[in-house]
Amino acid sequence: MAANYSSMSNRKEHVRTTTKSQPGFLERLSETSGGMFVGLMTFLLSFYLIFTNEGRTVKMATLLAEGLSLVVTPDSVHSVAPENEGRLVHIRGALRTSKLLSDPNYGVHLPAVKLRRHVEMYQWVETEESREYTEDGQVKTERRYSYNTEWRSEIVNSRNFDREIGHKNPSAMAVESFTATAPFVQIGRFFLSAGLIDKVDNFKPLSLSKLEDPHVDIIRRGDYFYHSENPKYPEVGDLRVSFSYAGLSGDDPDLGPAHMVTVIAQQRGDHLVPYSTKSGDTLLLLHHGDVSAEEVFRREQKSNSMKTWGLRAAGWVAMFVGLNLMTRILYTLVDWFPVFRDLVNIGLKAFAFCVATSLTLLTVAAGWLFYRPLWALVISCLALVPIIIARTRVPAKKLE
Repeated sequence: MAANYSSMSNRKEHVRTTTKSQPGFLERLSETSGGMFVGLMTFLLSFYLIFTNEGRTVKMATLLAEGLSLVVTPDSVHSVAPENEGRLVHIRGALRTSKLLSDPNYGVHLPAVKLRRHVEMYQWVETEESREYTEDGQVKTERRYSYNTEWRSEIVNSRNFDREIGHKNPSAMAVESFTATAPFVQIGRFFLSAGLIDKVDNFKPLSLSKLEDPHVDIIRRGDYFYHSENPKYPEVGDLRVSFSYAGLSGDDPDLGPAHMVTVIAQQRGDHLVPYSTKSGDTLLLLHHGDVSAEEVFRREQKSNSMKTWGLRAAGWVAMFVGLNLMTRILYTLVDWFPVFRDLVNIGLKAFAFCVATSLTLLTVAAGWLFYRPLWALVISCLALVPIIIARTRVPAKKLE
């Protein structure tokens, strides 16, 4: 093992090289066997992910269709209509809270649903780059460690550094990040439930330009409060604090008008709460801005579709990776013959691609079987296409 050290301004780095003998056939075979087990678990997990995703998709589509057919829009948000009691209502209007949110330590006060204090510390950060190569019949691994100072919101544990000497970070922050939330939030006469308040997440940075330094040891520069002797040249352990807010709940000359939101929920007295559908699921939606009921449900259907395709892709990738790991042992068996090794590698990847595609489509079809049998049949037929294409190419190769 060897190490070389160098430094450039406040960036420091060193290289550490480790050497080991090339693994023998039995050792590589053992490693491949372990990979096969991981591949099998990944392969099985992909079926669960794809199948449950299809059920979730259909359930959500049914839920949204039912909601759209039932939702009503009251004439006014400034009065509670008794005839809408227990019904799914479409409410839109400006947010309003009962009191200001504040952080007296920094002199910040504003009308909002949420106020977030974000704290960062100036710390050492280690970056590792590695490369592996073979030299004189031995496998060598070269790891290059570099150290730089950065503002980080999480504590960087310098005890895990390859070289902690000269790069030691504090173990805690003197000031913590936090988010304050208004206990009562209204739209007109209606109070939002906790689930709706959680959905108010359109955080915007708060300008600190009109605020004074809150303490002699705290200096404001731009939109940050610095716990530092010199913010231009911070030292490890210095802090900087910024603020952001979500759901402006009153007109403000600097921040603008109160934030508008659109809510789909059940009316229970003067509260907006989750609506229980016939399927047993709940419906509780909040969108930013003044949006029609039809547009809310259109956006939700689009979001559902995007999530569905994203999880389908993730399931296919998991299946492809799992098959590759499970069949890796064949590649290991011919590793001593470069020509065969490359051909087997190409063949195994093609095999994994075709099988993963077919099995993904079959699993999707199984998920649709009880809801839309015709679509399930069409998808099942598509699942056979990769296999048919592969089969038609076999005779051609034999003739060659």
